[in-house]
Amino acid sequence: MNATLAMEDLRMSIPELVDSLAPGNGVVLTRDHLPVAKLVSEVSATRRPRAPGNCKGMIALFSEDTEHLKGFAEYLA
Repeated sequence: MNATLAMEDLRMSIPELVDSLAPGNGVVLTRDHLPVAKLVSEVSATRRPRAPGNCKGMIALFSEDTEHLKGFAEYLA
């Protein structure tokens, strides 16, 4: 969730503000109701990199099941 915060209302220090942000969210800082800065947190760096085969076993395909292919017989020939 993005938020707007007036500079006059900023009561916490910058490190506390950064720690309060969820990954990917941000805060727009305003002065006299005009935006002056935008603080956006990075996406979590603790995410593991994607690896091939990490969804293995989540989907089952039955090659012997030809019942659902009857309507496509002309395309399979």
